[in-house]
Amino acid sequence: MTGPNLHISQHPIVGVKLSQLREVKQNSKAVRELMSELATLVGYEATLDIGVSKDKTLTSPYESFQGTELSQRVALVPILRSGLGLVDGFLTLFPEAPVLHLGLFREKVTLQPVEYYNKLPQTPNADVCYVLDPVVATGNTAVATVNILKEWGIAGENIKFVGILASKQGITHLQEEHPDIKIYFAGVDDSLDENGYIRPGIGDSGDRLWNTAA
Repeated sequence: MTGPNLHISQHPIVGVKLSQLREVKQNSKAVRELMSELATLVGYEATLDIGVSKDKTLTSPYESFQGTELSQRVALVPILRSGLGLVDGFLTLFPEAPVLHLGLFREKVTLQPVEYYNKLPQTPNADVCYVLDPVVATGNTAVATVNILKEWGIAGENIKFVGILASKQGITHLQEEHPDIKIYFAGVDDSLDENGYIRPGIGDSGDRLWNTAA
């Protein structure tokens, strides 16, 4: 589980916040805040190579200077529903980015993804897509999402998958199917249980975010 396109954060603050997020006693408000903070922190690392231009001349209070602007159109692609927990953190970085929702759920028996919602425009309106999903367990949903974006017209090198926690199995699956995309996570756990959940994990991210646990 290595490669030039895999980036697992080593930042100590990311580690602290991930540990806080794992804690079962956190309420939904705290979970939402921690996920948003982690999204911004991991997002900062995931955007280090984004294209910029310095062609525009601006003026400071003292004199003119060459301003820095993004040269690539950015779109955020949260995977419903838990991917919504990362959107606000990324909008801190890209406040004008379109948010293109994709809805997929994991079928309970086969653990295979089923698409139920797709809000991608007919024609791609972005140069770079940041796929947002807090947890990658088996990797099946992640692979399916990247398949959708590639079929839509986004090249693999312009797709970045950003999340909070992944299993080694899930990352390996995603790398094998899509070796050309870049992957960014706050942390990685070793194992999945018989139900396809990461252990020790962070629990069901959707239920914890939106306070819908049974």
